[in-house]
Amino acid sequence: MDDRWTAAAALVDRSRRALYDYVRRQERAVSREDAAKATGISRALAAFHLDKLVEVGLLRARYEPPPGRRRTRGRTPKVYEPAPDGLDASDGLVITIPERRYRLLAEILADAVAQEPDDAGRAARERALQRGRDLGRHLREQETPEVSGVLAELGFAPQPEPDGKVLLHNCPFHALATRHTALVCGLNHALLTGLLEGLAADQVRADLVPRPGACCVTLRPAAHPATGSH
Repeated sequence: MDDRWTAAAALVDRSRRALYDYVRRQERAVSREDAAKATGISRALAAFHLDKLVEVGLLRARYEPPPGRRRTRGRTPKVYEPAPDGLDASDGLVITIPERRYRLLAEILADAVAQEPDDAGRAARERALQRGRDLGRHLREQETPEVSGVLAELGFAPQPEPDGKVLLHNCPFHALATRHTALVCGLNHALLTGLLEGLAADQVRADLVPRPGACCVTLRPAAHPATGSH
């Protein structure tokens, strides 16, 4: 079994998948104790599953002292965080969970270059906005979709917050966003703005609020004052 399928198979176990999902949604490295408490299993079982996820390349681990404490003698806790770029397999393919959407971005950019080679950046933003609108309208015609559900299907890993915001913990365009941040984040913002319009989700807006290791867009209630937009 190659690396991709070994990694996928590792997530068949329900407890292991719950641990992976928990670690992936955090904005900091997670200890075994935190992971065990969050998923309702023992520390020993959490440690076993977390180390298995490291073994197959879906998480990475290191040792660091708890926040606010100096390093002292004795064992330093082991902490875990998601592997940033998925798992490279020997045949050049990559497994990422949630999946990436590079084909979508490639189609938008290719259409923009073909349409307006002298101003491809502006054309790409317009294409991304329209692509989002078209997708939202199509989904709305099929049913009355819930915004977070649509975002989850697209791989954004949404997480509603108590204040009404929705944080997007995964960037479907991660590898390109790290190399061409302004361009890709601008296209992502346009795509999600169009998606909300197409879904007729007037109560929600997309704000460009870059966060390390996550999507550059945050969803907020439309009445919420705009902060942090770029």
